Amino acid sequence: MDEDLPRPKGDNAGKLATEPLDSYSLAELDQRVAQLEAEIARVKAHQAKAAAHRLAAEAFFKPSPGGQP
Repeated sequence: MDEDLPRPKGDNAGKLATEPLDSYSLAELDQRVAQLEAEIARVKAHQAKAAAHRLAAEAFFKPSPGGQP
């Protein structure tokens, strides 16, 4: 997926950000925070893996000095 393209409309994180929280109990809010923190950790781990993959690919395809293979 091209990171320069805008996120598709209807993205779940965007829906969560606009959901009213008034009807949630404290226990439900605690559970929601725990779930969101777990999701943040999962996304950050994937982000780090993707960054490492990209760096490896860039290093592999980087032209050698002087144009020699």
